[in-house]
Amino acid sequence: MARLKETYQNEIAPAMQKKFGYKNVMQIPKLDKIVINMGVGEAKENAKALETAVKDMEIIAGQKPVITKAKKSIANFKIREGVAIGCKVTLRGQKMYEFADRLINLSLPRVRDFRGVNPNAFDGRGNYALGIKEQLIFPEIEYDKVDKVRGMDIIFVTTAKSDEEARELLTLFGMPFSK
Repeated sequence: MARLKETYQNEIAPAMQKKFGYKNVMQIPKLDKIVINMGVGEAKENAKALETAVKDMEIIAGQKPVITKAKKSIANFKIREGVAIGCKVTLRGQKMYEFADRLINLSLPRVRDFRGVNPNAFDGRGNYALGIKEQLIFPEIEYDKVDKVRGMDIIFVTTAKSDEEARELLTLFGMPFSK
């Protein structure tokens, strides 16, 4: 499954260098890490919900997630400081490329009424954020064992200096941006 990394080294990096005219190979943008975050709102009343979310994310990412806790108390949301409210996982290296490959080639095409991902979700510094409404699009998740449909945020952190460079990098990786 190291196909995406080899593709980057053999095809994407030379194409980026040619298009943007980089003098040094270290200037070529690359994928730094992928952060997957899942906020579990009902975790404040139901600790089991967070447990199942952690299990789902571990299956999806292939790595044990970290439980995130509330930084501040918010009375309107009935959240106290220090209460577990979600989980996240940071993928780097081989696992990152495998996850990106599975997401782009297997999972995103399984989304209902899929017309491509939002091309405007860049943050101005070359990072791309993608929201997914349900974890069922991943083939590793068994439909019968899902207690509740949960969404997640997937952030692609790149070394690109601008959104244009990051968009080109992700396009060459095969990210299906909508027109």
